[in-house]
Amino acid sequence: MPALICGSIAYDTIMVLDDSFRNHILPDQIHILNVAFLVPEMRREFGGCAINIAYNLKMLGEEPIPMATAGQDFGPYREWIRSCGIRRDHVRVLDDLYTAQIYITTDLDDNQITVVHPGAMEQSWRNRVEDAPEATLGILAPDGREGMVKHAEQFAAVGVPFIFDPGQQLPLFSGEELRRFVELATWVTVNDYEWQLLKSRTGWVRDDVSRRVDALIVTRGGEGSTIHTGGESIDIPAAQPRQVNDPTGCGDAYRAGLLYGLLRGFDWLTTGRAASLMGAIKIECHGTQNHRFTLEQFKQRFQDSFGCSLA
Repeated sequence: MPALICGSIAYDTIMVLDDSFRNHILPDQIHILNVAFLVPEMRREFGGCAINIAYNLKMLGEEPIPMATAGQDFGPYREWIRSCGIRRDHVRVLDDLYTAQIYITTDLDDNQITVVHPGAMEQSWRNRVEDAPEATLGILAPDGREGMVKHAEQFAAVGVPFIFDPGQQLPLFSGEELRRFVELATWVTVNDYEWQLLKSRTGWVRDDVSRRVDALIVTRGGEGSTIHTGGESIDIPAAQPRQVNDPTGCGDAYRAGLLYGLLRGFDWLTTGRAASLMGAIKIECHGTQNHRFTLEQFKQRFQDSFGCSLA
């Protein structure tokens, strides 16, 4: 069954400073900051929430439909998506803009300086949910602000249940806007920091949110996640990765697992475990779209991780 994934497309440029930022920045001179970093290590990755989620969901044997906006430099990314067998018919290309660009510099202390150029992402409002009538459910992932507002209303208008996943875009919205998102959504998923911010902005506590949706999912990284649904809280342990290389994109992999469970009609315990395993598989590889597995391999790892079979 097709799942509509509204979210961003981006190029991620990741650089590593072979030193500490503190050795280059004088705190008492921050008002006249003028520094340059020599970064001998750099890689460029395909990223953005829409394709990250679609990439993972495709490996699970489902049919993701990414809906996003890209720019004049989209060519290499288009070919990558094509090679992955992911649909491109709802990716709008705007020739007068660049695809969103994320520049991340990390030092040896794991501090990061991130610069974001939103580019074509800011025009995501041009896409319309009703243009993908075959979608049976969806997810509203981080994207351009106006696009997220419009797509939430459109999901509700056409009767397609969707996950509200505000991610890093959550601070862009007022309490009133966030309350509206929750009221329109069928499910809400946030990490623990986002959950604290959502509560602060809306003035709602857990019961206020969970009684308005079918499930509230709160992730806590290596400590697992909790699914609040039907008046109960289901604790999901974190699946154990074989090695830890790069946490970037683990949240998107987890959300692909949620979509997989919802599409397959799994109970919440099974769905949460599938999502947890997706995050563990992703963290084993650098980049957000470089890990590989077959559905049979995934089912075997599920059995090995949780001692039960994946229905």
